[in-house]
Amino acid sequence: MTGVTGPDEVRIEPVDLAAWAPQALDVQAVAFGLTPEEVMVRLHIVGRHAQQPGVIALGAFGGGRLVGFGYGMPNRREHWWSTVIEPYLVARGHGAWLDDVFAVTELHVLPEFQGRGVGSALIRTLTARSGADRSILSAIDAETPARRLYRSLGYRDLARAVHFPNTERRYAVMGAPLPLRGAGGADVVQSAPANSR
Repeated sequence: MTGVTGPDEVRIEPVDLAAWAPQALDVQAVAFGLTPEEVMVRLHIVGRHAQQPGVIALGAFGGGRLVGFGYGMPNRREHWWSTVIEPYLVARGHGAWLDDVFAVTELHVLPEFQGRGVGSALIRTLTARSGADRSILSAIDAETPARRLYRSLGYRDLARAVHFPNTERRYAVMGAPLPLRGAGGADVVQSAPANSR
């Protein structure tokens, strides 16, 4: 990925998910509009995810602070997320997408850093490091910038109008073969080597 010099440079680096969870959730709270109560619930969830085998976590750093993050892990059918989406996928003939796939669990970028290639660089780096042949994720089932980004990278809808407990929002489950295809623009980030931190 191409780096940009100057104050707008953003670097993608591996992070310890458990150690960076509070800062990551601060980013998610702004990017996704979470309440303080939702942040506290998610902090415990992220702590559990940090202990999962094969978890990969990346931070996007700009201006001396965390401006975006993403993490994921090999999907397992017994994970809560998988148990919720399984009937939707099976009903549409996509049940096999739950096996041998890398699940992008969270991906968030601060609003002032969106549209600069940070999200694209995060998801491409995450999936490239996964060693998997395909990736799966869920996104709000609406025509959002995130959905457009995922489609530009090769994700397609596997199920729509998916209902997760404790939320009124409906989600789409999307899957893509790996490696992801180009997003049609230069990223404005540098990806640090895995051993840089």
